[in-house]
Amino acid sequence: MRPSTLSLRTLTSFPLPLAVAARQDIRLYHQRMAPAKIPTPTPFVPNVETFLTLIGRDLKKHAAKITSWEALFSLSGAQLRKLGVEPPRDRRYLLRWRDKFRSGVYGVGGDVTAVTDGVGEVRIEVRKSETAPVSQSADPNPETPPISPRRNKLIVANLPPDIRQTSARTGPLKPVNHLKVKGRCTITGPYVQPVGGKRRGLGRIAVQEGLWEDRRGRKTDGGERRRAEVRAKRNREERKNARG
Repeated sequence: MRPSTLSLRTLTSFPLPLAVAARQDIRLYHQRMAPAKIPTPTPFVPNVETFLTLIGRDLKKHAAKITSWEALFSLSGAQLRKLGVEPPRDRRYLLRWRDKFRSGVYGVGGDVTAVTDGVGEVRIEVRKSETAPVSQSADPNPETPPISPRRNKLIVANLPPDIRQTSARTGPLKPVNHLKVKGRCTITGPYVQPVGGKRRGLGRIAVQEGLWEDRRGRKTDGGERRRAEVRAKRNREERKNARG
């Protein structure tokens, strides 16, 4: 018996009900999975409306359709479609940002803890570093200088406005993500607003539309797939008009 005939007979003799049951098990597998965890709201993102405002693309217009924080992180794509979150790419964008927030991936200001009315104040602070241990080199030359201590580092930190003394702070300083220090007294970063001038080392980050938005690209001459066709057609029209 030839191998091709054997394969065909084996395929046709496979029980159909078993194959259908296997497809149903695969289709319903996700329903048996444990539900994803619901993250805790942060001081910068306390509710659904703020979250939709930050991720942009005019998704805050759907804030009334999502009634609670738990619903925001538990609704499926099909349920969002029934609620009227359209078009599909906006649903996919919302689900993608939801998974990022669940994993602790925030945009600028997402890790700010001292927030008042949607505004977090930041300022330049000095984070002291411990002295590096002097290495015991095997070099017999006594004139070899020891390793110098590590220098203190300037960081952008978020502290409550009433904490201005070093003695009033508790724990090590934690830098704010996406913000850096330029020079010695200038804070640089997306959407940071200087307070009292750029050289005072003070700034603020406020909740606003599209603060975390992933900008969509712009199509030039029909996009990447149709660019050659559109440009060729335009060149033909230009040559035709030039001759006529």
